[in-house]
Formats: sequence, structure tokens, C-alpha cells
Amino acid sequence: MENTNLTFSPFTVSVTAAEVADLQDRLARTRLPQPSPTDDWDAGTPNSYLREALAAWRDFDWEAAQERINSFPHFTTEIDGQSIHFIHVRSAHEGATPLLLAHTYPGSAVDYLDMIELLTDPVAHGGRAEDAFDVVIPDAPGYGFSQPLASAGWTTAKVAAAYDQLMRGLGYDSYGIHGSDNGAMVARELGLLNPDGFLGLHVLQLFSFPSGDPAEFERLEPQDYAGLEHMQWFQSVGGYNTMNASRPQTVSVGISDSPIGLLAYSELFNSFGNGTSLVPLEKILLEVSVNWFANAASGMSRSYLENARVEAEPQVNAAPTGVAVFKDDFQTIRVFAERDNSNIVHWSRFDEGGHFAAIERPEVVVGDIRAFFAGLR
Repeated sequence: MENTNLTFSPFTVSVTAAEVADLQDRLARTRLPQPSPTDDWDAGTPNSYLREALAAWRDFDWEAAQERINSFPHFTTEIDGQSIHFIHVRSAHEGATPLLLAHTYPGSAVDYLDMIELLTDPVAHGGRAEDAFDVVIPDAPGYGFSQPLASAGWTTAKVAAAYDQLMRGLGYDSYGIHGSDNGAMVARELGLLNPDGFLGLHVLQLFSFPSGDPAEFERLEPQDYAGLEHMQWFQSVGGYNTMNASRPQTVSVGISDSPIGLLAYSELFNSFGNGTSLVPLEKILLEVSVNWFANAASGMSRSYLENARVEAEPQVNAAPTGVAVFKDDFQTIRVFAERDNSNIVHWSRFDEGGHFAAIERPEVVVGDIRAFFAGLR
């Protein structure tokens, strides 16, 4: 195991009045593109949505948002030469389970603000004392306030190893992880690493795809075909995957200089306008504001390039794994997932919620996290 003698420094999110004024000035001078002939989501983020979001962003109370963010303890540390920012909240309940929460793209640690008190103080929110968690919520290198990227090579596997160092450095000999999207991939990498004391991973997605073996398709259930259709749909709209994985620095020029460009490029929060997203506009504006003030576009985009350049043989995750599949999210297909993950011990489906369920339905996600880790005791 690598050295875990880490130094932690308190951190406060502190955006100056001049930075807020600059954002307001840029928003006031927004030049929207010529509208699409249909001005809907067919070709990307439409002007009709951007006008509404622009008006809301100009009225957005960053001071109040910053105060809420800072109501939790923040810290920074350095791992492998990289500054990493994280939120760390200990439960008042003895014996609380240490839990790392790994965020999405294009999100950050603020993905989980609505879950912190539910996890750390379960008795006050319909749970039991034995369901309590200490929570650690890092910004992945290049995301949020883990800026700037100090070096290349921050793949999901390297992030997972850094997160293990972080938890050991905080004094946790045993811990689990929950993740979604990019965070789900980091969680699975931790499962592959499976360090001593690792309890298991709870994720909203396992990104397992057909291998080409016809026998796999013979075992599919009717709902799995809907999952295959969702994969095909996502591939048709998720052009940012290719852009980020090939030319992230080019992409980041525009979205680092134009706040409305950053908002438009964050269309995943809207599920590309297919009408299923339950993320309120105010929450989207919080996420995009954090990315704007942290100037995170370059690092976030580059994470795709790093992973695209990895050449590795497929590996099977044998750590205890729990999956929560939400109705309007990527539909993990169990036949494929069990091929790649040999120890799936918990599987849930929910009739409401999508890719950002931690924001949309935090109580439901917390309930499933509690159930998964309780089942491991």
C-alpha cells in the first residue's frame, strides 16, 4: 500500500464579488446561436431552453448557494502531486460506516449535498442509528475544486487508487463506496483493486455491454431489450463522449470562456431533452455555477481522453456489489453485468428517477445504500 501520511487543510468555497460580477456581465452579453429550424432538442440544446435558463441564472443567488455548500466541512490534500478537494462529515453515531461518494460527469461533490444529512443522521430521517455513515465526497482530479490538473494520466483506475489513499489517510481501515456515472466507473475500479477492508460498491450503473456471444442474448429478459434500445439512443445523442475523448482542450476553450456555452454543453442534466429528467433548473444552475467558478471544463473533459487511451484487458470485479437501476437512467443489463462482476449481491429497480437520481430522488438512493450495506453485515 502506498504512503497514506496525508496532510489535510481546511477549505472554504470563496467566490469573490468580482467573479460573480464577471459572470453576470458575461450572461448579460450572451449571444445565442441562430436557432435550430425546429428550436427543440433534436439537434442539441435549444435556444428556447437557454433563454429560460439564462434568465434564471441571472437571478440565481450564488451567495446563498455558497453558504449552503460551506455549511459542511471542506478540506484539501495532495495525492500523487494532485490537489484534491473533498467534503468530510462524520456521523454523531458511534460505529458509523465510512462511505465515499463518487460524483458524476458533469457534476462534482455538490451532487450529494441533499444526501449528506440523510446518511450521517439517519435517526432524524426515518432510519436507524446502525444505518449511519461517515461521508467523504471528493471532487475527482480536474473536477470541481480539485484544480488545476497537475499531470496527465488521471484515469478512473488512478482516481480509485487515490481515493483509497484518501480514506486510509483519514484513518479509515474499512470503507465502502457509492457512485454514479463517472463515479460508478471509479467505484468499479475500487472493486477491482479490492484493498484490505474494502466493504463493497453500490452503484447506479454497471457499464457492461454485449460481448458478441449469442448465448448472452438467449438469456435476456423483455426489459433488457428496452435497455439495449436505451444504449443505442444514448450513443446517438452522446456526442460529447467523442469530443471529450479526442479533443478535450479544444472543447474547453469555448465552455471555459462562455457560461451559457458551459450550460448548453451540460445537457446531460436534461437527459438531452427527452423529457425524463427530474433535475430542477435551480440544481442544474448550482452544478454549472460550481464548474464555472472552478474553471473545471478542461479537467472534466480530459478525464474522457485519459480513459480512452487506456489499453487494458477486461477484468472481473469480485468485490460485493449492489446496483440500483432507475427507470429513466442507463439500464444495466444483468446478464452482461454478472459476466463482468461476479459478486452482485443486491439489485434494485425504481419506477421514478434517472441518471442523476442522487439529485432527483436522494431519499430513495440513500434508502438503497442503507439496504446494501446492511446486507453485508
